[in-house]
Amino acid sequence: MATMQLQSGPADTAQINPAAPGTVPFGIMLAHTWYLTGRKLHALVRQPWVLAFSVVQPVIWLFLFGALFRKVIDIPGFAFGGSYLAYLVPGIIAMNAMSNNMWAGMTMIEEIERGTLNRFLVCPASRIAIMNASVAEQGVSTTAQSLIIVGLGLAGGARYQGGVAGVTVMVAASILLGVVFGALSSSVGMLLRSREAIIGVYTFFMLPLMFLSSAFMLTSLMPGWMQAIASRNPLNWSAIGVRCGGLLVLAVACVAVSVVTFRSYQKNV
Repeated sequence: MATMQLQSGPADTAQINPAAPGTVPFGIMLAHTWYLTGRKLHALVRQPWVLAFSVVQPVIWLFLFGALFRKVIDIPGFAFGGSYLAYLVPGIIAMNAMSNNMWAGMTMIEEIERGTLNRFLVCPASRIAIMNASVAEQGVSTTAQSLIIVGLGLAGGARYQGGVAGVTVMVAASILLGVVFGALSSSVGMLLRSREAIIGVYTFFMLPLMFLSSAFMLTSLMPGWMQAIASRNPLNWSAIGVRCGGLLVLAVACVAVSVVTFRSYQKNV
């Protein structure tokens, strides 16, 4: 068990002061992140159907909208050199990354209710590593889901102009986007400890962010006010290579917020 390994080294314990998590050496923090991530991935491997079912809705959206709006590609000014299905794939990957990771707060609430999170608070585990493990597990899940969607798009006839490099950038962006919303959801879960609040946040953000992005339509064909919102929407993947830098900064900031929230939770236990 990962928790047993974290407690087994007296030297490590001597170097870590749970009351002052900022003093944890970087190497030990990485080791704890490794063990705690392994714990989460082990649970994921034992329930592969969770991963499979998580892409059912994105696949429905992909092929439903791909068939329903396939003629959109012929609109004057659309200017996309491929099928509408190929155009949809990046948007569906973005939607999936946001949608699945916004439920991370539910997992956090479950760990609080089961007492798992509190048990970690009394062991010499790095507080940053506890949050990093959630980020790493979300990244692995998002990568697998994104590649499944890419593969299904290929099977449906989509061809990606950027080739392997383009798909790699797209998957990397999906990971960063998932980290952003996963970290924010975890923070909400720790602060409010309410499933209804997580559902409310999901409902409030999901559809507006999706339809105010370039996921289904080029922003140049939108009304002016929609273009203004889309230009600042993290789900808008035009100029994705440039946006990856912004997503990276935003992801780091959101993880930092989740760590601060976790330390605040620790003080109130």
